[in-house]
Amino acid sequence: MTESEKYYHSLLRFGMKPGLERVSILLNELGNPQDRLEFVHTAGTNGKGSVCTFVSSVLIEAGYKTGLYTSPYVIDFRERIRVNGEMIPPDRLDAVTAKVKSAVEKLSKDGIVITEFEAVTAAAFLYFEEEKCDIIVLETGLGGRFDATNVIKNPVCSLITSISLDHTKILGDTTEKIAFEKCGIIKKERPAVTSVLQEDGVKRVISEQCKMKNSPLLFSDPSEFKIISEDITGTEVELQKIKFKIPFCGRHQLDNAGISLKCIEILRENGYIISDTNIINGIEKSKNPARCEIISHSPLVILDGCHNDSSTKAFSECLKKYLPGKKIHALMGMMADKDCEKAIKNLAGCFDSLICVTPSNPRAMTGGELCKIGRKYIKNAVSFENETDGIDELKNSIKPGEIGVVCGSLYLAGDVREYLYKIFC
Repeated sequence: MTESEKYYHSLLRFGMKPGLERVSILLNELGNPQDRLEFVHTAGTNGKGSVCTFVSSVLIEAGYKTGLYTSPYVIDFRERIRVNGEMIPPDRLDAVTAKVKSAVEKLSKDGIVITEFEAVTAAAFLYFEEEKCDIIVLETGLGGRFDATNVIKNPVCSLITSISLDHTKILGDTTEKIAFEKCGIIKKERPAVTSVLQEDGVKRVISEQCKMKNSPLLFSDPSEFKIISEDITGTEVELQKIKFKIPFCGRHQLDNAGISLKCIEILRENGYIISDTNIINGIEKSKNPARCEIISHSPLVILDGCHNDSSTKAFSECLKKYLPGKKIHALMGMMADKDCEKAIKNLAGCFDSLICVTPSNPRAMTGGELCKIGRKYIKNAVSFENETDGIDELKNSIKPGEIGVVCGSLYLAGDVREYLYKIFC
């Protein structure tokens, strides 16, 4: 872990009270770099990472210098801040961190406590401005209304991806309440995009918020895609006579691609020159680690960061649809603040055996605790406190023709991805 990363992790994780006041003061101290940048802003429970990846990849193909800000990271902290697909270099991260740290320490003398996410967001804005980016694809960290990224003023458009129950203690205990928080990113008279597949209550909230702000609302409809072929590696589709392959598997990725393409429509209307070829190449070149990522083909080993009700259901549907009748051995690790039982219940019908491990995160549920839940649904369940021991056991379990799956948390994915490639490739 670098000194810059250690510094950010040393800060308060959440603010004492929600609001944009602290991050606004911090950015003002740093010269408000965000006010000189253009943004596409994305919020939602699931699909944010895929949508941001699609949009940024298409913009890069179109020749625009494109910043991408995402969270959490999978392997390297620097993944969170990228320009044209390249992570912020270590020396540049240190340079912007030094500026942020100086401002944070100055504000702390006045009793203003800056959180980790606020500080990282400020560093990203500084870097993107220094790089003279044409546009930034910006992903919220948590929620929307009070998320530090929401300090931006007039995005080209706002995207609301699939909304489901997650972070209920912070965002609310119904999807309508969560939708209201996510809709906080929608700005007055700036267009917004969401999907027709949202729950009726969620669509109602989004429509009401757009009407209040006089913001045009566009709905994407994945049924408009003509499916040519599909398998565990992705889906080849045709839309308005354009054919391309969505390189992430599952019908839910059509929803994410649909939202992304509506965003591209808006960008075109705002003067961005983006050809159909840019769209085809941009979508097909998109990469998203730990989203149904194929680690190895022989044996087939898949890594996915699914961790809540919606994402585990979606992953379960992919496994049942594309790998029917296959014997699947799974390794899981979860955060204790997630609905671990529901996640295992959603996936249990796909797995013949389950190995439970403890991710290296303070919020992690122990492998032993997860295994107790797992045994309610999967007879052959064991636990290991050490992740690599669990992966070694997974490798030993997979016989010819059988499949390995690693899932449960992006934090787990980050811990084990490199080791998975090492022992399976």
